[in-house]
Amino acid sequence: MTDTLGVGIIGCGNISAAYLQLAPMFKGYDIVAVADINMENAKDRAAEFGVRAETVEGLLAATDVDLVINLTIPAAHVDVSRAILEAGKHVYSEKPFVLSLAEAQELGDLAKANNLRIGSAPDTFMGGSHQLARNLIDNGAVGNVMSGAAVVMSSGMEDWHPNPDFFFQKGGGPILDLGPYYICNLVQLLGPVKKVTSFTGMASETRTIANGPRNGETVPVETPTTIHSVLSFESGAIITLLASWDVWASNHPIMELYGTEGTMNLPDPNFFGGELTVTERGGDPIEKSWDHPFSVPNFEETQANYRGAGLADMALAISEGRPHRCNDEFATHVVEVMTAILEAGDDNVVMTMKTTCSKPDVLGPDAARALLA
Repeated sequence: MTDTLGVGIIGCGNISAAYLQLAPMFKGYDIVAVADINMENAKDRAAEFGVRAETVEGLLAATDVDLVINLTIPAAHVDVSRAILEAGKHVYSEKPFVLSLAEAQELGDLAKANNLRIGSAPDTFMGGSHQLARNLIDNGAVGNVMSGAAVVMSSGMEDWHPNPDFFFQKGGGPILDLGPYYICNLVQLLGPVKKVTSFTGMASETRTIANGPRNGETVPVETPTTIHSVLSFESGAIITLLASWDVWASNHPIMELYGTEGTMNLPDPNFFGGELTVTERGGDPIEKSWDHPFSVPNFEETQANYRGAGLADMALAISEGRPHRCNDEFATHVVEVMTAILEAGDDNVVMTMKTTCSKPDVLGPDAARALLA
């Protein structure tokens, strides 16, 4: 195996364009082929970015593909990732990694038995602002973080997405769709979660599509769309997580952490950059920044978008024989936290985690630059 891994993609939907567009900025991998259950989709995407179109079976058998990115719908993640591992290739999955702890553990065991690696998005926690937050917390900028709140709220996807059905089916909802960004960031900042509890509900049993060719069509809601949860961390921190697609407007801070010596206000973990402020005891909010390459806007003039950083870190880690940050232990723990939140809401119980994980290594400015071509 060379130092640059050959990478294939299974699933040629919208997100595949982002991976293909941003791949040239990173070291460690080259995307050489794409595949989709619809061969025309694969051919169109391949022609757009100058790579090879394959059937799924052909891509899994390709000798120039060492690692496969799984960009299928969440319900298919476990089956596709299993097939990738059984073909003897490393896998990097879009979020959520899988939809149950049992599925995560099955894939982890299969990878270990075959000396293969698993990685999973999101990698936004590797962004400059979130890594600055990690650096500040590790160095006591707000003392010991004892509590906090994270909020993700909107009115849902049916106003803009032409086919929003899967968002409202089992395996969808705001926790499994957007929760990975928030929970991954909390775990990389504070460490693993010990217990969770929650209350869940939904504003409506149907949603009406308000755009595109299906305008006016209703779709059923099969999963909670409002979740109020509490996460108790092994560190002692207690964090409230509010996630809802039943909210028209909100002024809640997206993420705040409250320490013994101050408060930290963090940007949206769905993105790599954004404003970070620290208010020390008795002081005023002070914006913090540092010279981190994943803070630099490179999309629509104001947004930092470095999707693929986690994949680059994984590819280089394989070549260098070191752990990668978006690893399966981390992803498995996040899956357990998310599914436990939903189960706690269904059963009105407190759930104790069966898994744990180490915090991923800090990705400082120099380490981030080492991922860039």
